[in-house]
Amino acid sequence: MNVLSLNIWHDSGPWPARAKLIRDWIERLQPDLIGFQEVLRGGGRNQLGDMLGDLGYHTDFAMAARFWNDPSAEFGNAVASRWTVIDREELALPHLDSGETRCALSVTVDAPVGPVSFTVTHLNWKFHHGYVRVQQVQALAELVLRRRPRGGFPPIITGDFNAEPNADEIRYMTGLATINGRSVAFHDAWRVAGRGVETATWSNRNPYSATALEPDRRIDYIFTGQADAQGRGHLLGCRVVCDEPQGGVWPSDHFGLFAELATEPVRPALPG
Repeated sequence: MNVLSLNIWHDSGPWPARAKLIRDWIERLQPDLIGFQEVLRGGGRNQLGDMLGDLGYHTDFAMAARFWNDPSAEFGNAVASRWTVIDREELALPHLDSGETRCALSVTVDAPVGPVSFTVTHLNWKFHHGYVRVQQVQALAELVLRRRPRGGFPPIITGDFNAEPNADEIRYMTGLATINGRSVAFHDAWRVAGRGVETATWSNRNPYSATALEPDRRIDYIFTGQADAQGRGHLLGCRVVCDEPQGGVWPSDHFGLFAELATEPVRPALPG
């Protein structure tokens, strides 16, 4: 099972050209599940249609806020799935009067391996909003754990978390920190199966992000639950994608992440 996560940077920059590049990447990667962030819908916009066209994906969308440049448009998260969406739930994440509103969209898809829980989110972006993000990840984890199929394929979470791997909010997601006396543990796909050294998904190599004058860092993630007893759901690989320009145009201000999960038993038999 192939999973893509990408923050598409709403309609900033040369959107029609960027949409074509994103579609080209999708056609190249052939993801089964996609988690998009910063998607616009309404007000004459259909960014999911611009990117996916007639590729045959089932889609869903959850609004986090009205778009600041045009209140007639909705700004939020979206999923695209090869398989039918059979259940969905939206969650407004805690904002603590931070001036931002964020959400999570969690769907269940009717995959060949059985029901799969797939969630996409986008957390507060400001550097000093760690105090908000730690509350957001706790609410997010509760949503995912409540919705996961019992005894089935492990849940998958994608998103722009706006936090580096050593931040409390990411350490909480991976079982390395507690919040309010609670703890959870998901696998960070890059940490488990990334190829090469630690890499940035927000990179000054990309001129769209370089204008922000922020340091390179990894802030986009794919998390998964523990594989089942036979190894289904085990992370086989993770790499940075959507990280090449064409004719001076880049797909987004973020790079994407692409992970591969086992759908067949992979656990080796014990010797003897």
